[in-house]
Parts: sequence; structure tokens; C-alpha cells
Amino acid sequence: MPIKIPDTLPAFETLIQEGVRVMTETMAIRQDIRPLQIGLLNLMPNKIKTELQMARLVGASPLQVELSLIRIGGHKAKNTSEDHLLSFYQTWEEVKQRKFDGFIITGAPIELLPYEDVTYWAEMQQILDWTETNVHSTMNVCWGAMAAIYHFHGVPKYELKEKAFGVYRHRNLKPSSIYLNGFSDNFEVPVSRWTEVRRADIEKSEDLEILMESAEMGVCLVHEKKGRRLYMFNHVEYDSTSLSDEYFRDVDAGVPIKMPHNYFPHNDPALAPQNRWRSHAHLLFGNWINEIYQTTPYDVEEIGMDL
Repeated sequence: MPIKIPDTLPAFETLIQEGVRVMTETMAIRQDIRPLQIGLLNLMPNKIKTELQMARLVGASPLQVELSLIRIGGHKAKNTSEDHLLSFYQTWEEVKQRKFDGFIITGAPIELLPYEDVTYWAEMQQILDWTETNVHSTMNVCWGAMAAIYHFHGVPKYELKEKAFGVYRHRNLKPSSIYLNGFSDNFEVPVSRWTEVRRADIEKSEDLEILMESAEMGVCLVHEKKGRRLYMFNHVEYDSTSLSDEYFRDVDAGVPIKMPHNYFPHNDPALAPQNRWRSHAHLLFGNWINEIYQTTPYDVEEIGMDL
């Protein structure tokens, strides 16, 4: 089954060209199926790029999925047009009465700020609390993961001496996990962050289980058993060129930045990087969507009633 998104969304044509099945509202009505309701709280500056990255992964599922784009109401986006936001996004205030089978919270380029200094932190806390009653399962990514694990478990973040930047080997610590079905024993994941969370802090909570870890970059993926929450601290959703886009952006701006580790062939920025994480990104999101499908109530309005 395809993913249902507005046919005028910029990602629509790109997904079709990549072979991802997408559908319009008219096509969806013809199928007597309850689509999984997935919300995407997009905190990234370039919202169009992030929409595509997440829709690509969610849309690869054989299940019918309806993706709703959501934004923080009290924050003005600087890199996405107001027309785009008005056409395709709803604020959280506009959807907070709804129930979602799955909810994705993206990263945001505000890692070095204390959480309490983030202008929309109060609304972010409300959203995180709301996911406990209105969302069946949550996928938190990068800063979104750090914010969520801090909010729910008090796990702090630590500033790094230099940016963790590149493609790093990671270990599959729990091959029996439903979220790691089909994963290799070790695999590569893109990393791009200025902060980290640490194993010692995570291990203080009996509810948290570390699923992926890198010897060099530390904890990557954590599962919360009772809350059906996943915390992904790195960027499996990245495009092949995402790290190079960040690297050349900083180089052009005169910002000190090291070449991303293990990314450009022969460490030559003139050569196009190869994507070595795409299959595991699809596995992770496919496993997450499948687990949602297996466990979510048929009546979406019953989500949260088992608490």
C-alpha cells in the first residue's frame, strides 16, 4: 500500500521518481482500509528536505499510511516559506485533539542551548506529555531524542569538544529486538551532532534498553519498553549528500569544520559519497511501522485508553 500525502507537496514527485508508491485523497477513499495515522513534528529549518527523507522511509511500508505534517505553533520558520507551511502544515494546537498510531519528532539545530533556553521548550514539553495519551508509538530523532529522554527520564546531554560528524560503525546489541529484525551484527550510520547522551545515565533507568551503539560515537538507539518510544540519536534518515551539504555549507561560511569521517571516497571531497546506510534505515522504520500495525487499536480513538 502507498503513503498518502498531498499531491502538491514537493516530495510527491520525487517519491514517485524513486519508486515509492504514493496516493491522492481520491485513491485513498476507494480502499476500505484504516490507514495508519503517522504525525511528523518537523523541527528542522529545511522542512521540505526533512519531509522527503521521512516520507521516503515511512512510505516504503506495505501498509497504507497517512502522513500529517505538524509544526510548533509559537516558532517562525526561517528557511521554509509561509505559503508552504500554510498549505501543508498544521500546528500542534490544531491537531492535539487527534490520536496518532505513530509520531516522529525530528532533530533541530539547537543542541548547544540548554533545553530551558529553547524558545519553544514549554510547548515542546506539552507535546511530549501529550504523546503519552494521544500517540501509540513515538520515534524521536537526534535533538528530538535528546529532548524526549531528558523530559521523561532526566538523562542529560553533554557538549562535545568537536562535532561528531561522519559515518561510523555501530553494533547491534539486541538482535532479538523487534526493531532490529534483519539487521546486521554491525552496520554504518551517519552522525552529525555537537552533543551526546551517555550510557551510564541511560542505565540508571530500568525502563530503557540500548539497542545500537558505536565504540567511537556512543549510544545510537534506545528503546523504552513501557512507553513504546524509540530514541535515535543519529541520522539514519539522511540522504546520500546530507553530510556533504553540511560540510560545504560550513566551509563556504568560514566555519571551522573537519571533513566528515569515513564519508567521501578516499577522503576526497570532489568524489560523490556512497550511501552505505540506506537499507538499515528502511529496516528500522519498516520494523517500527510493522510493530505499530501489530499492536495499535483498530479504532484510533482507543489509543491511550490502556494507560
